[in-house]
Amino acid sequence: MGTTEKDLLFCSFCRKDSDAVAKLIGGPGVHICDGCVEVCNKILAGEPRPAFPGWDVLTDDELLRILRPAAATVHSVADILKQHVQTLRQRGITWTQIGKALGVSRQAAWERFS
Repeated sequence: MGTTEKDLLFCSFCRKDSDAVAKLIGGPGVHICDGCVEVCNKILAGEPRPAFPGWDVLTDDELLRILRPAAATVHSVADILKQHVQTLRQRGITWTQIGKALGVSRQAAWERFS
């Protein structure tokens, strides 16, 4: 039995959905499938990593299919970043310090996260 579109999770690397992979491991805002873990293990073992073939090898339908999971990943990571900043603010870290850590001005950090 498949999952509903609302509950469907995607690999943050290859964008395959949870119904298309054997295993999907979750982390804070990201997921990785068993296939991508296998590629990572080969890279860690010193094997050459496969070259990214580029977006042009995908059909329009394939690009459209992976657009939603890409946007979901960006949204999820943005939420985690906001929580990170909120924790720092609760600990008394200044907007100046946060801005410096992010490589932006105090004002830019405040506008983005307050």
